[in-house]
Amino acid sequence: MNKIQQFKALHTSEELLFLGNAWDLLSAVALEKAGFQAIGTTSWGIANTLGLSDGELIDFDQHIRIIQTIADHVQIPVSADIEAGYGEDTATIVEHVLRTADVGVAGINIEDSLKQQKGLREVVLHSNLLSKIRAALDAHGFNDFFINARTDTYLQKDTPLLETIERANAYVESGVSGIFVPGLKVDDEIREVVYQVRAPLNILSLPGLTNVSKLQQLGVKRFSFGNAFSDHIMVALQKNAEQLIELQDTSHLYGG
Repeated sequence: MNKIQQFKALHTSEELLFLGNAWDLLSAVALEKAGFQAIGTTSWGIANTLGLSDGELIDFDQHIRIIQTIADHVQIPVSADIEAGYGEDTATIVEHVLRTADVGVAGINIEDSLKQQKGLREVVLHSNLLSKIRAALDAHGFNDFFINARTDTYLQKDTPLLETIERANAYVESGVSGIFVPGLKVDDEIREVVYQVRAPLNILSLPGLTNVSKLQQLGVKRFSFGNAFSDHIMVALQKNAEQLIELQDTSHLYGG
């Protein structure tokens, strides 16, 4: 079983896939050593390490090199967060997906948010894009490549549940492998999406939404923590740097 098949199988196991989010090789190796079965890159975390904000501000060539470095040096499957595809037209986005697949990852996250303006891409337009991505992947031998279709309804809409289900089902019909709904956190709404959408559901960790066992009981198939881990590490890094200056002493670096 290759990594693409392995990654797909992790979404159909009885156990929820607890995905570790990495932003560079060091974090990816740490997550692998800790025992995570798969890694997803975080575009937010990658952007922060380069002094940029999230939102496709990184040059795509630079972004793909970071993803490739991670994929080349870990033995577990890697899924790449490519935001909305780093392009304004379908052909460019499809090309970027194929380039991402070529560097050895097992899947992607791709979202329906617009990057040049607020809002979501129209359902029909986004579904058409997803269909073309799936067709291109299949044509190039990436038949089981995992397309995790992220919908940002809960980040942009006041009453998002019905639109979330509508979009998710349209995306599934377009050939995606799973659905990712960041911001979804109410138990009954999670159950409803699980019931109404015939694809593995990915939930994002939030304050108060943290327990793998509980989410598994609700029917969630994949749980990730996005930039929360990288943010936590950055805070610790800054705190340690400030201690060095404040104390004029390095002893805390050698504590237990």
